[in-house]
Amino acid sequence: MKLLLFDIDLTLIDSARSGRRAMTLAFEKLFGIKDGMDKVNFAGRTDRAIFRDALTYQGLEWQKEKEENFKSVYFEQLKTEIAKPNSGKHLEPGVLELLNELRRREDVFLGLLTGNWRQGAQIKLEHFNLNHFFELGAFADDSENRNELPQSAAQRFSEKTGLQISPKNVFIIGDTPLDIACAKSFDAKSIAVATGFFSYEDLEAAKPDFLFMDFSVRENFLRILAEGK
Repeated sequence: MKLLLFDIDLTLIDSARSGRRAMTLAFEKLFGIKDGMDKVNFAGRTDRAIFRDALTYQGLEWQKEKEENFKSVYFEQLKTEIAKPNSGKHLEPGVLELLNELRRREDVFLGLLTGNWRQGAQIKLEHFNLNHFFELGAFADDSENRNELPQSAAQRFSEKTGLQISPKNVFIIGDTPLDIACAKSFDAKSIAVATGFFSYEDLEAAKPDFLFMDFSVRENFLRILAEGK
C-alpha cells in the first residue's frame, strides 16, 4: 500500500489567489490594517505560520484567541472570494483524470498534506468538487511546521486502516521546494510538479525523487507506482 499525500494550492487547483485575498480582507476586518499580508511569503507555508508572520510584520503579538478569531473571519471571506466569477480559477492539468484513476486502485490511499487550515482546505476543494477523493489529511491545525505534518498523516492512516505505513511508501506531492524538503524530513518520496510559482529548474535544484511539468500525461505518474519505486 502506498500513501499519496497531495498539496492543494497550485498542485491540485489554482484558486486565483482567493486564499490570499480572503486572508488580507480578514486581517483588515480584525486589525484595521489594509494590505496586512503584503510582506508575507505564502508559497509552501502553513496558514498558521503565515498569520504569525503577518502579526510580526505589523508589530502585533500572537494570541490563540486572535488566531481563532482570524480563522473564523477568514473562512467566511474565503467562501465569498472563491465563489466570485473569475476566469483564472481552474484545476491543474490532468488532476481530475489522475485522481479518478488513482481512486480505482487498491494499492494506493489518497490523502492531503497541506499548509491550509482544515476548514480552508475543505472550502477550496468543495468549490472544485474534489473533497470526495481524499480520506484523510494533515493540515495547519496539526502544526505550524510543515515538516511535522507527514507524521500526523501517517498516524491517521494507521488509525483508519489498522495498518502501519513505512515512510518509503509515502509520497508527498507538491509544487514548492518546501514540499520536497518536507518529504525528505520524513524519509518519504517526493513528487514535485511545476504548476506553481517555481519553475521546473527551481524544483529540480531541490532534488525531488520525481519531477513533472504537470499531470496531463497521467501514465507517467502511474509508472512510478507500477515500478514500485
